[in-house]
Amino acid sequence: MMNINKLGIVLHKTTNSFECEGVLNPAVIKIGKTIHLFYRAVAKDNYSTIGYCTLSAPMEVEHRNEVPLLIPEAEYEFQGLEDPRIVAIEGTYYLSYTAFNGINALGALATSTDLVHWDKLGIIVPQITYDEFKHFTELDGTINEKYIRFNDYQKSHDKQDRKIFIWDKNLIFFPRKINNKFCFLHRIKPDIQIVVAIDKLSDLTIAFWQNYFLHFDEHIVLSSKYDHEVSYVGSGCPPIETADGWLIIYHGVHDTVKGYVYSACAALLDLDNPEKEIARLPYPLFFPEKQWELKGEVNNVCFPTGAVVEEDTLYIYYGAADERIAVASMSMKELLDELKLNRIKK
Repeated sequence: MMNINKLGIVLHKTTNSFECEGVLNPAVIKIGKTIHLFYRAVAKDNYSTIGYCTLSAPMEVEHRNEVPLLIPEAEYEFQGLEDPRIVAIEGTYYLSYTAFNGINALGALATSTDLVHWDKLGIIVPQITYDEFKHFTELDGTINEKYIRFNDYQKSHDKQDRKIFIWDKNLIFFPRKINNKFCFLHRIKPDIQIVVAIDKLSDLTIAFWQNYFLHFDEHIVLSSKYDHEVSYVGSGCPPIETADGWLIIYHGVHDTVKGYVYSACAALLDLDNPEKEIARLPYPLFFPEKQWELKGEVNNVCFPTGAVVEEDTLYIYYGAADERIAVASMSMKELLDELKLNRIKK
């Protein structure tokens, strides 16, 4: 069994109105010696913005903004910007997040070249109703009944002049193009899906998504497999490139008498063909056990969203009980060795 070090809480909520209810689920990127955190900051009534701070070391806050960095501006994100992730691709920073308008929760994107000025590109995941989703996937003939169970409450109808779409969250880009094309993960419950081979983001048209759903089963990259993730899985940290494959830190969820329990999990995808899973841990990487993970706005949650690698040490930043940000560390070599012991049998 691996040695996991839970280093504790790196960021608490404050009395500032924009983050008085919680700070959680940060996007994390290291540039030079500085670690940048873009975190979900929650005000009253579950209104979320993106806060910002820098760290001089994995657990040492150097600077923290007193106001949000990014706030809701458009109708599609009216109720909040949630759960950001960040990567740098060819000189541009891609900050993906869940845009919530009080009804729909969908993956959106903002870009920057300096981490200060951001250009919001809007929602880039499919805006598809339940009935449309059911229609296209039934034509495919391979849809798992769990998709219907998790999503049929979002039946297509108008509410306050706004359509209800299938929730598509946990939008995460790979940190480089693969074969000169964009690649990203997203999640329609209960599995993690992947989009590969996108020349430019404008290719994500209605026609693209209709064809995507006609072959939906082919795009599922990770599904529930073990007891700790039996309810559903979701993308976590941006993929980390290693010689052994793309290291995927994701969250797995299982239902208990006390409600859902969210754990951090690990898998490997093929470097050249990331649609192919090549290894997965049969147990959680880590799970709620500390007081700061067991009790909070939502109990029993370890929700990994950002990672930094320093030499052989992997630092994982995660939302703890949906109220605070904590850090766990481990040896990259130990983790990869353990994954290689659990390769997917052909």
